[in-house]
Amino acid sequence: MASIHNDVPLPAPAHDVWDAVRDFGALHRRLVPGFVTACMLDRDARIVTFANGSVAREVLVDCDDARQRLVYAINSERLKHYSASVQVIADGEASCRLVWIIDMLPNELAAYVQGQTKEAVTAMHKAFPTAAT
Repeated sequence: MASIHNDVPLPAPAHDVWDAVRDFGALHRRLVPGFVTACMLDRDARIVTFANGSVAREVLVDCDDARQRLVYAINSERLKHYSASVQVIADGEASCRLVWIIDMLPNELAAYVQGQTKEAVTAMHKAFPTAAT
């Protein structure tokens, strides 16, 4: 099973980043604008449209405010297994780390998913730019 780890430093308070992560239906507006172009809620899932035109149905597994951790899964014909967790960890008062871990099968799609996560991380940095000094 492929495991993709992203440890993303962000120049924003953990509370602000967590608020964007936990807003499950606003992914395209608050966390990764431009990378995700549309997001529509469907009961316990969100239908996500990516900038490259692909669409995924991401099911909310858990949203833990105390741990600032969200877990979602994707079930599709191409992916035999896909489970992801996103956790926000404070790094002082004005910055944090977003730890995003994806476990998936088949392994053959890992390089593609890793490339997509790099684009998502770029979008996160745009959503939470460095504060002016």
